[in-house]
Amino acid sequence: MARRLLYVIGSLEVGGAEQHLVQVACQLKERGWNPELYAFTTGGPLSSRLQEAKIPVFGLSPAWMNSFPCKRLVARFRLVATFAFLAWIMLVRRPALVHFFLPGAYIVGGIVSLFTFTRPRVMSRRSRNFYQRKHPYMTKLELFLHGHMDAVCGNSLAVVNDLKLEGVEANKLHLIYNGIDLKRFLQHAALNSLRQKLEIDENALVFICIANLIPYKGHRDLLDALAEARPLLPQPWVCLCVGRDDGIGADLRALAAELGIGDNVRWLGGRSDIPDLLSCADVGILCSHEEGFSNAVLEGMAAKLPMIVTDVGGNAEAVLDRITGRVVPPRQPAQLAQAILEMASDPTRGEMGKLGRERVSENFSLTSCVTQYEALYDQTLRPSSFERPS
Repeated sequence: MARRLLYVIGSLEVGGAEQHLVQVACQLKERGWNPELYAFTTGGPLSSRLQEAKIPVFGLSPAWMNSFPCKRLVARFRLVATFAFLAWIMLVRRPALVHFFLPGAYIVGGIVSLFTFTRPRVMSRRSRNFYQRKHPYMTKLELFLHGHMDAVCGNSLAVVNDLKLEGVEANKLHLIYNGIDLKRFLQHAALNSLRQKLEIDENALVFICIANLIPYKGHRDLLDALAEARPLLPQPWVCLCVGRDDGIGADLRALAAELGIGDNVRWLGGRSDIPDLLSCADVGILCSHEEGFSNAVLEGMAAKLPMIVTDVGGNAEAVLDRITGRVVPPRQPAQLAQAILEMASDPTRGEMGKLGRERVSENFSLTSCVTQYEALYDQTLRPSSFERPS
């Protein structure tokens, strides 16, 4: 009988961690495992992929509570209901292993697993721990839960080092890099056809930045850098900004207009045709102030784009400076502008992209990633690894 895995995550909206988890769960299903998901907020764009793979998704639908006038009361009731329903799922479904993704799911799910004696327990940290500075009580809960995990994963050396400094025992720590399904980047829409749809000149130099519009993703730095580089950039040029607007889109558009590059920057919102968009670009950019390990960087490399990235999180573990792209300091628009200009005129740009694709194939494939998860689960599920209460 296939071993049942229960994943706990906040939602199934489009995000790096969510997409990663859905891909891994679908692959594990094909390999004979029985993955199930509990999402604090059900629905979301990624739910259909799980339904197609016949992977059960549990959670509370928020729709019936949206009409309640007291939002604070709704939030408290929802938290209690989430604890109760997740506990019921753990007790009834009796997973062979429970795996928590992202801090909120870790805290709530971890506490529920203690009360229900659900083991073994695995946690995945997908970002640096900077958020802990604003949430001291959350930090104390995380540190408490670390001691009750059977395995703790980070997706970059920087994240693993954070966990080590938080007191996670070395024998419980595991580094599992994100994995990319390279097949998604083999078939693309015709370049000229897609550029026509986007009203981009076929001879234009096209930059692309795939990141939700969140302050720490560094879009302001990108706009400042493009404005500084503009006088020396070959004409015509365009920068495609792809990602969900989390509230700063209007300000960014206004800044682009103020800097005189409003016509050069295209705000495409959230998209499902990322491989096609990457195929019509020439250079990928990610200028975050913080990261765990970015799927967007790996996707750009898989599409044979030279990448310009900031030296945060695992970016420099993926991109080799001046070999597969450029690595620059974060929050330094002037240095980012210089890298953009260098890449725009570099005759070896295409070769950098090819080397990036090879690097992803050798080190960051989805197949390799899922195999590492399987090895971790097999190791953690050994009877000697933990003692389940009778």
